[in-house]
Amino acid sequence: MTPLDPQQRRRRNLALAVVVGAYILSFFQRFAPAGIAPDLAAAFDTSAASLGALAATYFYVYTVMQLPTGILADTLGPRRILVAGGIVAAAGSLLFALAPDLSSALIGRTLIGLGVSVTFIAMLKILAVWYDESRFATMVGLCMLIGNLGSVLAGAPLSWLAQAAGWRGVFVGAAVLSAIFAVACGLLVRDRPDSDGTPQARPRFDRTVILSALMSVLKNRDTWPAMIVNAGISGSFFAFAGLWATPFLTQAHGLSREAATSHASLYFAGFALGCVLIGSFSDRIGKRRPVLIASSHLYAAIWLLLLSGIEPPLTASYALFALMGLSTASFTLTWACAKEVNPPLLSGMSTSVANMCGFLTGALLQPAVGWVMDQRWDGALTASGARLYSPGDYRSGLLLLAVTAVVGAAAAWRIRETGCRNIWQARD
Repeated sequence: MTPLDPQQRRRRNLALAVVVGAYILSFFQRFAPAGIAPDLAAAFDTSAASLGALAATYFYVYTVMQLPTGILADTLGPRRILVAGGIVAAAGSLLFALAPDLSSALIGRTLIGLGVSVTFIAMLKILAVWYDESRFATMVGLCMLIGNLGSVLAGAPLSWLAQAAGWRGVFVGAAVLSAIFAVACGLLVRDRPDSDGTPQARPRFDRTVILSALMSVLKNRDTWPAMIVNAGISGSFFAFAGLWATPFLTQAHGLSREAATSHASLYFAGFALGCVLIGSFSDRIGKRRPVLIASSHLYAAIWLLLLSGIEPPLTASYALFALMGLSTASFTLTWACAKEVNPPLLSGMSTSVANMCGFLTGALLQPAVGWVMDQRWDGALTASGARLYSPGDYRSGLLLLAVTAVVGAAAAWRIRETGCRNIWQARD
């Protein structure tokens, strides 16, 4: 890659700062239902399955949008899709905040998912175009470290704010921030350096070309292990941290809401730290596969311990959740793994294909866990009239997540080692 001049570096850094800010907000929107799950259950009088469907609506539309987003990032460029996404997310957040019933809330969450679904792939495209390939995993990890501030805020801070000011006011504020980021992306983000004034080649926005490129990515058998690992690890992560972690800790382990959301915040903090550590370590040693195998197996082992019924002391429980978050970050290497086994021109499409699998799995698992719990529910209610599930109910539902994590860890053995370089470029 041609070195950037000082003006280009400033433009790049400013654009990336804006996009990462939008990414922080997208992370907050993704995991917010976990921090306010009791409030949502009370506001809309939902069962576990309905609450799971409400949270999963975000993931459904996010999943559907991954391939189109990858295509649009490779054709229209990230700037345009970031502006449009910010406007849609603002509208969805406002509707969710004002929703009088569950149906309106579902529409609001759908629009939120639609709007923020473009942020991550657009950010990856910017990193792929503006930064040297040898720094890709490190930069992805650093951006996720910062972006995960949104997930940390969706834990204990959101729970406290929702109790103090109401959860609806929080989402009105999120709508305002989404609109601000949309304007900032339009003004400050640029798709590429264009150091010599010549536009870089991109796939034409042609249905035949796009379909051919997509089939090229999907027919590449080296793409699939990255997809399965992403599905197993991030899918179980999204389902658990995105909804079921707080109710599991309060009802199955008897923790206070403050202690439970603190566990969630530690999980997210560990995940944020793991993103930058695992990515930079992989780049430093020049290997993907052994790092992914070790960290994914640790993640799966923690799931088995979590569902064993053992109740560790509170301090050990906090440490376990932080370690779980750290190991969860292993799935972030799958984007580099998918990108490095496909042509560089298709970096947006190849990363979006891998990313799609995790969100689809999370979308399916969130209501599935609730459905399993509802089948075992014995009719018990809390003092406020909400459904009360037993520890056994939770373990039965969350067993789905543990199995998914184990499958993802097993697929890590099939990852193709690239030596942290694109194998297509290495052939030239």
